Amino acid sequence: MRLDDLFPSPGSKKKPKRVGRGPGSGTGKTAGRGHKGQKSRSGVSLKPGFEGGQMPLTRRMPKRGFNNPFKKAFAVVNLRDLNRFPPDTVVDEDLLRSLGLVKQRLPVKLLGQGEITVPLTVKVQASSRQARERIEAAGGRVEVG
Repeated sequence: MRLDDLFPSPGSKKKPKRVGRGPGSGTGKTAGRGHKGQKSRSGVSLKPGFEGGQMPLTRRMPKRGFNNPFKKAFAVVNLRDLNRFPPDTVVDEDLLRSLGLVKQRLPVKLLGQGEITVPLTVKVQASSRQARERIEAAGGRVEVG
């Protein structure tokens, strides 16, 4: 195959619609823009959500609460999910992802819901105090960082 052998597949190239070329073309006179109004004029560019000067829906809706722009999002793993590992396993983010316990591409946080019975070394980005205490009580340790 050479460059001069290449051609577009059938139906992939369409000729542009020729507007304003007389009544027989189907898009003559107003060229498919309807009659009058701002959108029929040339040079119009309306912002998304613009409602012709009416108060936009986003500003009409009531606002409530507070959205913290500095909030850190975590993928959560609970202690009850770690009982499946054999004793003295090093549980890190890659292992949790490979087993499907963590699906999002976020830092991992360990929470203390459930009980743990096996001693493990857990390497995560964040941990709750309760989760750390329970893992240490089972003979394991938590490495945060």
